[in-house]
Amino acid sequence: MRPNRALEIGTGLFVLLGFAALFFLTTQLPGSGLSLGTESGFRVTAKFDNVGDLKGGSPVSMAGVTVGRVESVGFDPNDFRAIVTMRIAPEYDRIPVDSDASIQTQGLLGGKYVGLGPGGSETYLKEGGQIEFTQSAIVLETLVNKFFANFSSRGSDGGDSDKASSDVAAKEDAK
Repeated sequence: MRPNRALEIGTGLFVLLGFAALFFLTTQLPGSGLSLGTESGFRVTAKFDNVGDLKGGSPVSMAGVTVGRVESVGFDPNDFRAIVTMRIAPEYDRIPVDSDASIQTQGLLGGKYVGLGPGGSETYLKEGGQIEFTQSAIVLETLVNKFFANFSSRGSDGGDSDKASSDVAAKEDAK
Protein backbone atom coordinates (compact mmCIF):
# COMPACT_ATOMS: atom_id res chain seq x y z
CA MET A 1 0.00 0.00 0.00
CA ARG A 2 2.95 2.32 0.58
CA PRO A 3 4.15 2.53 -3.10
CA ASN A 4 0.62 3.44 -4.20
CA ARG A 5 0.58 6.45 -1.84
CA ALA A 6 3.95 7.70 -3.17
CA LEU A 7 2.69 7.35 -6.75
CA GLU A 8 -0.40 9.43 -5.94
CA ILE A 9 1.67 12.19 -4.31
CA GLY A 10 4.12 12.23 -7.23
CA THR A 11 1.28 12.44 -9.75
CA GLY A 12 -0.38 15.26 -7.80
CA LEU A 13 2.87 17.25 -7.68
CA PHE A 14 3.41 16.69 -11.41
CA VAL A 15 -0.11 17.96 -12.22
CA LEU A 16 0.35 20.96 -9.91
CA LEU A 17 3.67 21.81 -11.61
CA GLY A 18 1.94 21.54 -15.01
CA PHE A 19 -0.75 24.03 -13.97
CA ALA A 20 1.88 26.43 -12.64
CA ALA A 21 3.79 26.25 -15.95
CA LEU A 22 0.57 26.78 -17.91
CA PHE A 23 -0.28 29.85 -15.82
CA PHE A 24 3.20 31.30 -16.36
CA LEU A 25 3.03 30.78 -20.13
CA THR A 26 -0.43 32.35 -20.26
CA THR A 27 0.86 35.51 -18.60
CA GLN A 28 3.56 35.77 -21.26
CA LEU A 29 1.18 35.69 -24.24
CA PRO A 30 0.54 38.97 -26.07
CA GLY A 31 -2.97 40.20 -25.42
CA SER A 32 -3.50 38.06 -22.33
CA GLY A 33 -3.94 41.15 -20.17
CA LEU A 34 -1.83 39.57 -17.46
CA SER A 35 1.73 40.55 -16.71
CA LEU A 36 4.19 39.78 -14.00
CA GLY A 37 5.88 42.84 -12.50
CA THR A 38 5.27 46.53 -12.96
CA GLU A 39 5.54 48.27 -16.29
CA SER A 40 7.90 51.23 -16.50
CA GLY A 41 8.78 53.54 -19.32
CA PHE A 42 6.85 56.18 -21.23
CA ARG A 43 3.68 56.10 -23.32
CA VAL A 44 3.39 57.16 -26.93
CA THR A 45 0.48 56.88 -29.35
CA ALA A 46 0.08 56.36 -33.07
CA LYS A 47 -3.00 56.44 -35.32
CA PHE A 48 -3.55 53.83 -38.03
CA ASP A 49 -6.19 53.33 -40.71
CA ASN A 50 -6.19 49.57 -40.04
CA VAL A 51 -4.47 47.64 -37.24
CA GLY A 52 -5.51 44.15 -38.37
CA ASP A 53 -5.60 41.86 -35.34
CA LEU A 54 -3.08 43.82 -33.25
CA LYS A 55 -3.76 43.32 -29.55
CA GLY A 56 -2.64 44.79 -26.27
CA GLY A 57 0.55 43.11 -25.08
CA SER A 58 1.97 42.73 -28.60
CA PRO A 59 5.63 43.71 -28.94
CA VAL A 60 6.92 47.04 -30.19
CA SER A 61 10.13 46.41 -32.08
CA MET A 62 12.90 48.53 -33.57
CA ALA A 63 15.65 46.94 -35.69
CA GLY A 64 14.47 43.53 -34.50
CA VAL A 65 14.82 44.40 -30.81
CA THR A 66 11.75 44.59 -28.57
CA VAL A 67 11.69 48.14 -27.15
CA GLY A 68 8.21 48.08 -25.63
CA ARG A 69 4.70 46.66 -25.64
CA VAL A 70 1.32 47.72 -26.98
CA GLU A 71 -0.79 48.82 -24.02
CA SER A 72 -4.11 49.27 -25.76
CA VAL A 73 -5.82 49.54 -29.11
CA GLY A 74 -8.75 51.95 -29.32
CA PHE A 75 -10.87 53.87 -31.80
CA ASP A 76 -10.98 57.62 -32.35
CA PRO A 77 -14.57 58.55 -33.31
CA ASN A 78 -13.46 62.00 -34.53
CA ASP A 79 -11.27 60.87 -37.42
CA PHE A 80 -12.36 57.19 -37.60
CA ARG A 81 -8.90 55.77 -37.08
CA ALA A 82 -7.45 53.27 -34.63
CA ILE A 83 -5.32 54.64 -31.79
CA VAL A 84 -2.50 52.40 -30.55
CA THR A 85 -1.01 53.26 -27.16
CA MET A 86 2.48 51.85 -26.64
CA ARG A 87 4.70 51.76 -23.58
CA ILE A 88 8.37 52.13 -24.48
CA ALA A 89 10.97 50.85 -22.02
CA PRO A 90 12.94 53.63 -20.27
CA GLU A 91 16.31 52.55 -21.69
CA TYR A 92 15.05 53.38 -25.21
CA ASP A 93 14.39 57.06 -24.54
CA ARG A 94 16.31 58.31 -27.60
CA ILE A 95 13.80 57.42 -30.34
CA PRO A 96 13.54 60.40 -32.73
CA VAL A 97 10.21 62.25 -32.93
CA ASP A 98 10.00 61.77 -36.71
CA SER A 99 10.24 57.96 -36.50
CA ASP A 100 7.61 55.91 -38.29
CA ALA A 101 5.44 53.05 -37.02
CA SER A 102 4.04 50.18 -39.06
CA ILE A 103 1.93 47.14 -38.27
CA GLN A 104 3.88 44.04 -39.24
CA THR A 105 3.36 40.28 -39.08
CA GLN A 106 5.54 37.79 -37.23
CA GLY A 107 6.08 35.04 -39.80
CA LEU A 108 3.54 33.82 -42.35
CA LEU A 109 0.70 33.10 -39.93
CA GLY A 110 2.02 34.90 -36.86
CA GLY A 111 0.53 37.67 -34.80
CA LYS A 112 0.89 41.37 -35.43
CA TYR A 113 3.39 43.72 -33.84
CA VAL A 114 4.39 47.37 -34.18
CA GLY A 115 7.66 48.00 -35.99
CA LEU A 116 9.37 51.35 -35.48
CA GLY A 117 11.68 52.87 -38.09
CA PRO A 118 14.14 55.50 -36.90
CA GLY A 119 13.83 59.11 -37.96
CA GLY A 120 16.58 61.69 -38.17
CA SER A 121 15.42 64.32 -35.70
CA GLU A 122 17.54 65.56 -32.81
CA THR A 123 14.49 65.65 -30.52
CA TYR A 124 13.18 62.45 -28.99
CA LEU A 125 9.81 60.95 -28.09
CA LYS A 126 8.63 61.68 -24.56
CA GLU A 127 5.69 60.72 -22.35
CA GLY A 128 2.45 61.46 -24.20
CA GLY A 129 4.17 61.87 -27.59
CA GLN A 130 2.58 60.84 -30.85
CA ILE A 131 4.15 59.10 -33.84
CA GLU A 132 2.83 60.91 -36.93
CA PHE A 133 4.12 58.68 -39.73
CA THR A 134 2.27 55.36 -39.77
CA GLN A 135 1.68 52.47 -42.15
CA SER A 136 -1.38 50.30 -41.57
CA ALA A 137 -1.56 46.52 -41.49
CA ILE A 138 -1.74 44.62 -44.74
CA VAL A 139 -4.82 42.42 -44.59
CA LEU A 140 -4.25 39.18 -46.48
CA GLU A 141 -7.92 38.75 -47.41
CA THR A 142 -7.95 42.17 -49.09
CA LEU A 143 -4.87 41.31 -51.15
CA VAL A 144 -6.36 37.97 -52.24
CA ASN A 145 -9.64 39.64 -53.21
CA LYS A 146 -7.80 42.28 -55.27
CA PHE A 147 -5.71 39.59 -56.97
CA PHE A 148 -8.74 37.54 -57.96
CA ALA A 149 -10.71 40.62 -59.05
CA ASN A 150 -7.77 41.67 -61.25
CA PHE A 151 -7.31 38.14 -62.55
CA SER A 152 -11.00 37.71 -63.42
CA SER A 153 -11.23 41.10 -65.16
CA ARG A 154 -8.09 40.33 -67.16
CA GLY A 155 -9.48 36.90 -68.04
CA SER A 156 -12.65 38.33 -69.60
CA ASP A 157 -10.85 41.13 -71.49
CA GLY A 158 -7.54 39.41 -72.08
CA GLY A 159 -8.83 36.31 -73.87
CA ASP A 160 -8.64 37.97 -77.31
CA SER A 161 -5.25 39.54 -76.66
CA ASP A 162 -3.83 36.16 -75.58
CA LYS A 163 -5.07 34.63 -78.84
CA ALA A 164 -3.61 37.50 -80.87
CA SER A 165 -0.22 37.24 -79.16
CA SER A 166 -0.12 33.46 -79.75
CA ASP A 167 -0.94 34.04 -83.46
CA VAL A 168 1.97 36.53 -83.74
CA ALA A 169 4.30 34.06 -82.04
CA ALA A 170 3.20 31.28 -84.41
CA LYS A 171 3.87 33.49 -87.46
CA GLU A 172 7.36 34.35 -86.18
CA ASP A 173 8.12 30.66 -85.62
CA ALA A 174 7.04 29.91 -89.22
CA LYS A 175 9.59 32.40 -90.61
